[in-house]
Amino acid sequence: MPRPTGVTILAVVAAIGGVLGLLGSLALLGIGSIYAVVGGGLAFVFGLIFLALAIAELAIAYGFWTAKPWAWTWGIALQAASVVLGVIEIVLGYASVGSLIVTIVVAAIIIYYLNQPAIRKYFGAPDTGWPFMGSR
Repeated sequence: MPRPTGVTILAVVAAIGGVLGLLGSLALLGIGSIYAVVGGGLAFVFGLIFLALAIAELAIAYGFWTAKPWAWTWGIALQAASVVLGVIEIVLGYASVGSLIVTIVVAAIIIYYLNQPAIRKYFGAPDTGWPFMGSR
């Protein structure tokens, strides 16, 4: 089965996001290191979290591009993680409500797309059910 256009778009966007995420996380790690010396290390912690997410996003891009079965599961999990991280950023005052709304909308669209029957079939995912839970 040829790769669906939407999966190709998700792979390219994930790759771009992963590269930009790597750059941003490295900047946060540097800034966090400086702040840690003067008494605050939260930026460093966020830098580590964003670094892990950027690496995961690059892995997802590879999985989407090559139709790896695990990419479907981890694609949905990564979207859920981005929403949770967005909420944490709001609570800590590092982001605006508007950015959280955009994060939620984008995540919902991607999760909806990945759950379309043809996309599930493309990745070899079960016909029903959510990742990590199996079919019902």
